[in-house]
Amino acid sequence: MVAPTSGTAAPEPVGGPTTADTATLDPTTFGTAPGSTLGPVRRSGRWIDHWDPEDAVFWRNGGRTIARRNLVVSVFAEFLGFCVWAVWSIVVPQLPAAGFALTADQMFWLISLPALVGATLRIPYTLAVPVFGGRNWTVVSALLLLIPTLSLAWVVQRPETSFGVLLAVAALAGFGGGNFASSMANISFFFPEKEKGAALGWNAAGGNIGTAAVQFVVPLVIATGAGLALQNAGLVFIPFILLAAILAWRLMDNLGTAKADPRSFGAAAREKHTWIISFIYIGTFGSFVGFAGAFPTLLAREFPEVTLSLAFMGALVGSLSRPAGGWIADRLGGARVTLVSFAVMILGAFGAIQALGSGSFGLFFGSFLLLFVATGVGNGSVYRMIPAAFRVARVGGGGAATAKLAAGCIGIAGAVGAFGGFLIPRGFAMSTTATGSLVPALWVIIGVYAVMTVVTWAVYGRRSGAMGAARV
Repeated sequence: MVAPTSGTAAPEPVGGPTTADTATLDPTTFGTAPGSTLGPVRRSGRWIDHWDPEDAVFWRNGGRTIARRNLVVSVFAEFLGFCVWAVWSIVVPQLPAAGFALTADQMFWLISLPALVGATLRIPYTLAVPVFGGRNWTVVSALLLLIPTLSLAWVVQRPETSFGVLLAVAALAGFGGGNFASSMANISFFFPEKEKGAALGWNAAGGNIGTAAVQFVVPLVIATGAGLALQNAGLVFIPFILLAAILAWRLMDNLGTAKADPRSFGAAAREKHTWIISFIYIGTFGSFVGFAGAFPTLLAREFPEVTLSLAFMGALVGSLSRPAGGWIADRLGGARVTLVSFAVMILGAFGAIQALGSGSFGLFFGSFLLLFVATGVGNGSVYRMIPAAFRVARVGGGGAATAKLAAGCIGIAGAVGAFGGFLIPRGFAMSTTATGSLVPALWVIIGVYAVMTVVTWAVYGRRSGAMGAARV
């Protein structure tokens, strides 16, 4: 930036200097030097050119306040993104009552396709933040949610709609899945390293809870005295989407220092740890998304006498356990916690198999809640493993290069892991179509978890290995 000339008011840090600061500040140079620690410096369009959260003085003089304000709005916008991403999970079981004639395979397609689209959008959404600005992209990505919600409200009132059109409308919900990636990328630029984990944890948990919220709210808003008003499943979110866009426009900021680095994705893609961790993350985050999407339909299919209002409990406990997974992993090591998570997930899937054989709703419901808790804990622990694994491997050759590889791995693993949200419902569909039962799919899932457990232990958990010794 250029120092202000005589007669021109000097730029002031957002939030203004403190009384103690003003006693020593030179108003002709305030905030203009590249290394200034006085506070953030704005230009037009809510862009901030100087942003250095690692500087304690900068952080105290307005940086913390701005970062937290952006985080609060980001959590709200991401929460709505997850709501829209998951809305078909609770709409699909209601479609037969609304007059739609669908096979089990078609219903699972409607559940799984939003996850596939959302996973595919994650990397471009991540790169959009530095290109357009975090505040600007939050506004755009929030308003994009109007497309799937209004389309849903229109199509569910027309039982004569072809399955192809239904599938296309369900795919639009994938916009909500991309919001997670852009939101996490944007918030990561605002906070210092020592507070980044907590900020991203709150951001992720706030978004994930959107899955539970939509599964709790939709059964309430579609119930009317005259029957189902299924269009309300989309319409209920319209005012909140508009509110999120307005809040982002008025309260969020773009950081001029946030730079896109697509090369970090390319470099990370050439490292074996990126793909090993991505495979493991399919088992944790992919299971969370997949089970959350399929759970209401599984309940409606296997226990039709049970109200769907209980379905939200799975996504809720899975969301709330994610921060706990990261916290425990910080103390015990990510690999150890992930290994325990997979063991519990195997136990939960086995319990579900036993429940289907005995027809026990209590055992089925409890087994899936156990699965959800374990996936949430595993989500937190795997994210903790990523920077630790690259730091021990030192594949980047230095601190900054290694950090960029870890950041690229986080983006790739987040996208790959989300594909589990497509694979699990499709597995249930194929199992149901071929055998009329969910049991074969659950046995395959147990087998996959066993393989993931072995891979996690062999690469990251063995005490005789460098990763295990460092408690990655």
